[in-house]
Amino acid sequence: MSLQGFLSASAAAGHADDDQVSIIASLAEAAKSIDHLVRRNSIVADLGTETGGANADGDHQKALDVKAEGLILEHLSATNAAALLSEEQDDAVLLDPDGSVIVAVDPLDGSSNISVNVTIGTIFSLLPSHGDAAANTLQAGRHQLAAGFFTYGPQTTLVLTFAGGGDVAGFILCPDSGEFIRSGGALSVPADTKEFAVNSAYTNYWFPPMKQWMDDTLMGKSGPCEKDYRMRWIASLVADGWRILQRGGIFLYPADQRPGNETGRLRLVYEANPIGLLMERAGGMAIDGVNPILDLVPENLHQRVPLFFGATSEVKRLQHHHSSAD
Repeated sequence: MSLQGFLSASAAAGHADDDQVSIIASLAEAAKSIDHLVRRNSIVADLGTETGGANADGDHQKALDVKAEGLILEHLSATNAAALLSEEQDDAVLLDPDGSVIVAVDPLDGSSNISVNVTIGTIFSLLPSHGDAAANTLQAGRHQLAAGFFTYGPQTTLVLTFAGGGDVAGFILCPDSGEFIRSGGALSVPADTKEFAVNSAYTNYWFPPMKQWMDDTLMGKSGPCEKDYRMRWIASLVADGWRILQRGGIFLYPADQRPGNETGRLRLVYEANPIGLLMERAGGMAIDGVNPILDLVPENLHQRVPLFFGATSEVKRLQHHHSSAD
């Protein structure tokens, strides 16, 4: 089934309305344009070079960050999207005052991987505007209408779900037809796992609950988990998320004691919330250590949080360590 067929079926089943379908279709077109740039990186220009600018969080912007956001904004301008919330912008970009949907995006996840040919992506979330986009930018993830992400790598893929119903669906961009084609059936996260993804370089800075989880894990069969694990870390949220949706596992990005990371690193609105919706709809979990990610109400558009998601059994084990420490 093509993406357009899936969107039409979702609308017919009442899982999404026309505005949501139109916006997802426009994001898919933007993703095709971004994919075109990614595949020509360093042939025409090095899109991994820094522009000299910084985004709303002070992170150095790469050329592809800026171009990706521009393409997304261009395509959304042809829809009834009420506003764009972007990781690259301080405030909401207001579009259609009559629009019913706010679109939140991380235009280019994994920017540090642009120049080394590692999978990068675009993460998106759709929220209701309630008739006033400017007044409704800070909403808990449970209010999301839809969420998903694109990956640009060996294959260009899309993972998508509507909160109104239906599956978590995966699509692959066909290089022959130029269309996103559904790949397999509903995506689901196995309840158990033997894989984890974490940047262990910062172990010395972790807080005790995370250290205890890792100590138990690394003991393997002789420890409390009674099994050996494999570590897989791509340093690309979308790539690790795609792998977990395909074969299970747990992703861990804890807060730590380094200055600026005490309350987490990943963005609640642009990264954690859409991933959280996908995981819950696929039978997994996503938490900040104790609380479900989707229950958090953002204090600002660029709030950072710890993020743990994936297999239910492993997320619950981690949650137990954090809850016991409180």
